[in-house]
Amino acid sequence: ATARLMETWAHAQDVADTLGVTRAPTARLRHIAWLGVRTRDFAYGVHGLTPPADPFRVELTAPDGGDVWAYGPEDAPQRVTGPALDFCLLVTQRAHRADLALTSDGPDADRWLDIAQAFAGPPGGGREPKGDGAR
Repeated sequence: ATARLMETWAHAQDVADTLGVTRAPTARLRHIAWLGVRTRDFAYGVHGLTPPADPFRVELTAPDGGDVWAYGPEDAPQRVTGPALDFCLLVTQRAHRADLALTSDGPDADRWLDIAQAFAGPPGGGREPKGDGAR
């Protein structure tokens, strides 16, 4: 069910982008964020890479701006942080990493942000950067 929710959200984002509509993000993005975290090893695998043995810490600022959604051990040396919306756009390949406010600490976490994908199938081509540095 979570995968279908992610697909519906991602394709609705395509429609919104085509129409030039901005959708207000909500706490329901937590489902997509969770799926994005859970598919870390899958993303490495579909790119022919061995997933890192150690877990990452992912800390995402919820759309309300106050809550933080945290996944993985607090002491993990590899980290990804930033807005939940940006993470969801990245793992559904609806925006290029260069256009998002996500940061990584550690080489494996940095690589993951280049290959992240929450959807099944072969590696996606992703989006081209918009070049404006912001979504």
